[in-house]
Amino acid sequence: QVTLWLKKIYGDGPVPEYEVNERTVDILHEVMECNEERDKDISLVIENMKDQATKYEEEAEYWQDILEESMGLCELILSREATSDITDLVESAMALEVDNTSLGSFYSAINCLTSELYETTSKNQEMELKLSTLTKKLTAALMLEKRLEEDIKKLKESQEAEKAKAEIRSKNLKFLKDKSEDLKIRIRNSEDKLIAVGLDQSLTHEALMKSSE
Repeated sequence: QVTLWLKKIYGDGPVPEYEVNERTVDILHEVMECNEERDKDISLVIENMKDQATKYEEEAEYWQDILEESMGLCELILSREATSDITDLVESAMALEVDNTSLGSFYSAINCLTSELYETTSKNQEMELKLSTLTKKLTAALMLEKRLEEDIKKLKESQEAEKAKAEIRSKNLKFLKDKSEDLKIRIRNSEDKLIAVGLDQSLTHEALMKSSE
């Protein structure tokens, strides 16, 4: 849903890159819902205005027919000023969505529109505040994610260094073990040779170690 919404918002232009994870998607989804709710309200207002316009056009035609038939009035016999005033009156009535052109209806409609304007302005301010808060949260999340990526990178580098040290220590340990085994073999061989030529066995390394203990 978020991907389709972003493509719809940016149209033919490229969608800015962002890190796709649960937190960023949740924040973008909230922003999407706010925008869709506002678009829905605007669409309803537009549709209502279209319906009212159609209604007033039909009513204007109806009254025009009555005026022409009953009183013989038509645009051709009215002065330019009168025609202009009537046009302004009709357009004002259509814009204010009143059922008649009385002064009371105009005042009532103006008061209602003023109240609606205040409510809409207040709602837009709330939506803008919510959007600003979500944007700050998204920015903070992205910054935190960047720091975590840097920490992970440093940790990996540290692990690689420790791994290299461990490999060196392992090689050194193997070398010492091999060297120790070699020395043991050489000592044993030397002792065997000495024993063969008559060396007292009590003087061998092993015997001396036992005697020392």
